Amino acid sequence: QLQLVESGGGLVQPGGSLRLSCAASGFTLDYYAIGWFRQAPGKEREGVSCIDSSGGSTNYADSVKGRFTISRDNAKNTVYLQMNSLKPEDTAVYYCAAEPLCSWFEGAFHYWGQGTQVTVSS
Repeated sequence: QLQLVESGGGLVQPGGSLRLSCAASGFTLDYYAIGWFRQAPGKEREGVSCIDSSGGSTNYADSVKGRFTISRDNAKNTVYLQMNSLKPEDTAVYYCAAEPLCSWFEGAFHYWGQGTQVTVSS
């Protein structure tokens, strides 16, 4: 069974850091780009970051540029999202998704994880 599982979410104070992980089972991520999306309460899901299959190309939403870093370890079949200088507006459920090519369009992604909650609050 093809599955993506996110982990690493939690409650953090403003200015803090979290590292999210997206682990794949049932298939190898070697040939897939991985996108991170988030959905805040009452808002549409939005793209946060994407990394291509080789890890050589990364993209970030303007709202997280300079604070978030996406990376991958294909040997561990895992992609990471390091989130620093977190703000209350980063509060959302974060999802990872897999597809051969990066896209900001969530409909382009075929495989999705179940999401992990990130809450930034004092």
